[in-house]
Amino acid sequence: MFTGIVAAVGRIGKLEPLGGADAGLRLSIEAGALGLADVVLGDSIAIQGACMTVVAIESNSFAIDISRESLSKTVGLDAPGEVNLEKAVSLSTKLGGHLVTGHVDGLGLVQKFERVGESYELVVRAPKALAKFIAYKGSVTVNGVSLTVNSVADMADGADFSINLIPHTIEVTTLKALAPGKQVNLEIDLIARYVERMLTASNTVR
Repeated sequence: MFTGIVAAVGRIGKLEPLGGADAGLRLSIEAGALGLADVVLGDSIAIQGACMTVVAIESNSFAIDISRESLSKTVGLDAPGEVNLEKAVSLSTKLGGHLVTGHVDGLGLVQKFERVGESYELVVRAPKALAKFIAYKGSVTVNGVSLTVNSVADMADGADFSINLIPHTIEVTTLKALAPGKQVNLEIDLIARYVERMLTASNTVR
């Protein structure tokens, strides 16, 4: 479990195939300012919003294995580049964002990324399957960052939601690299997921 508060920006430095064409990759990730002194093999770290398991640690870098299935359902984990990093929460962790599982629900498409005054406006189109979970003043995770929705506009193929990004968020995350046409990893609010299940579950089972 995570909070969506990015602890550091790391970098995917090396990618090694785990087998044939259908196999996944082993990623070597430079941890940057994350700090690995308290990280052990088997720990979970969110990378661009995707929960991954640490399989090796060396100096200030760690490695994870990512399956071909996970690669097909995410963006930003199949090439060298900067990534948002967050360690799993502990019982003493401050919940500064919202409850985040690190399970990417789908890919959004950036419609707009423009400076407005001292901040930036980010507009993302969520796919139709996720549109009903995006709510005004609700929470959504974009590339592992917990954000508050400022507005929602329903479309035939999904929903456009707008977010205000303060300068600090731009400075300490990879969101600064977004641009119209780029895809992002989306995770819907955990509570919304369970509410939807309770409302739609069959009443025939007693």
